[in-house]
Amino acid sequence: MRAALPVLLLVLLLLGACSSPKRLPSGPPAIERDGPEAVPPPDLLLTPDPVPRIEPIRLGGPNKPYEIDGQRFEPIAHDEPFKERGLASWYGRKFHGRPTANGETYNMYAMSAAHKLMPLPSYARVRNPANGREVIVRVNDRGPFARGRVIDLSYTAALKLDLLRGVAPVEVERITFDEIRAGLALPPAEALTPPAAAEGAVPVPSTQDLRTPAPQGLQALPPAEPEVRAATRGLWLQLGAFRARAGAEALIAELGQRFPDMAPKFTLFRDRGLHRVQLGPLADRELAQRIAQRLREEGALESVLVSR
Repeated sequence: MRAALPVLLLVLLLLGACSSPKRLPSGPPAIERDGPEAVPPPDLLLTPDPVPRIEPIRLGGPNKPYEIDGQRFEPIAHDEPFKERGLASWYGRKFHGRPTANGETYNMYAMSAAHKLMPLPSYARVRNPANGREVIVRVNDRGPFARGRVIDLSYTAALKLDLLRGVAPVEVERITFDEIRAGLALPPAEALTPPAAAEGAVPVPSTQDLRTPAPQGLQALPPAEPEVRAATRGLWLQLGAFRARAGAEALIAELGQRFPDMAPKFTLFRDRGLHRVQLGPLADRELAQRIAQRLREEGALESVLVSR
């Protein structure tokens, strides 16, 4: 009887351990349905796009092949261009505060996105062709896996593109390391619009003015003074960005010699501590694409279309 007593006590202790409640994983409580929070933060439209920077692509980890619902995906494991068109969706409070595929914490109010194949992390331009709005997002998650969808945007990114009402077509382009090194992957510049009552304020063209079809040929570009162009809303081709003003001035001088017919349109524009060399303003995207193609073919110069 004495020998059986220790055994009985051991059994009771084991039963007590099995019946004790298990510790739940830390993090926000599970939410069955996705969507926005009841009261989103104010001024989300003013959230700046991320400034792309070179982040090493780690082999394996979030970039190794994976399988979802029987379908195998092989992410891009190197720095290379990637473009596609398709439907965009967005994800919100159900995943807010939870880990992303590369181990970061998902923030629905940051400018981020999920993609099935881009290397993690990556930076990408996303454009809504229905309204011309364009943003830069940092891709740090995997998805979406619904048929026909190509990218899952954060709440704020979808808000800035006017895509919160549901899925909609978008154009997606990964930003390469070469673009980042050349300073051609900066977020769209903020508009410099002087107050209407300020002395010497420059009138800003209306939406109708920007929609006016551009005449054929570069000779149709109207001349404008640099200070007027720097304060004008519209489409611009960005050709470079420099920390030092001297570098930007040297590029403008070189471009003026190589493309004298476009010299009046080159502008030095200071923004966020950088000296940006831009060409514009341009009336529409078709004209901008023609000019960008000429710069590429005749001058081996890449440009990025920005709006402000």
